Amino acid sequence: MQKPHTLIICLLAGFLFIFSSNIPPDGPKVILCFGNSITAGHGLDPEFAYPYLLEQMLRERGYNYKVINSGLSGETSAGGLTRIDWVLRDKVDIFILELGANDGLRGLPLIQTRSNLGLIIKKVRKKYPDAQIVIAGMMVPPNMGNEYSTEFIYMFNELATEHNALLIPFLLDGVGGIPELNLNDGIHPNIEGHKIVAENIFEFIKDIL
Repeated sequence: MQKPHTLIICLLAGFLFIFSSNIPPDGPKVILCFGNSITAGHGLDPEFAYPYLLEQMLRERGYNYKVINSGLSGETSAGGLTRIDWVLRDKVDIFILELGANDGLRGLPLIQTRSNLGLIIKKVRKKYPDAQIVIAGMMVPPNMGNEYSTEFIYMFNELATEHNALLIPFLLDGVGGIPELNLNDGIHPNIEGHKIVAENIFEFIKDIL
């Protein structure tokens, strides 16, 4: 027969095991922003780029998320496809795909761009089946031709439908084409522009957080 104090210790140990098994993990969930110079924060320090601002915004609202900036200036969809496996070494809960703009600016065949972006999404889904995919739509200048520009915009809609992903129709909504929200090159957002981009993203992803 067990001594009273031994029995109490066993009961306490059992209670602690049951209680601790119902405690959710304390570590933050991860949002991976995978893109080009827009995501990288071209011309700015990293703390002024939208991924960092998004993380601060989420924390202020009580969400426990870590936002990783995996932007690379000049990145094309083909370049993104070559480095995606390395980027996916750590777990991802929400994957924001911001690529394709450099393909469009170079006038690359969109059938190949769409294929590359689709393969990137498939790689994410294969490794992390439960990850939420968010596609950031972009636009190209009208000098690329009306047909090309229209097909470029529609490409993101098709990808979102095909892969059951959340679509942000135009990531730079409220920023693109507005001089005071962009650097002197007229393409990349400045600090105030990145704040709006972060807000744009939050409005679209808040229901899946």
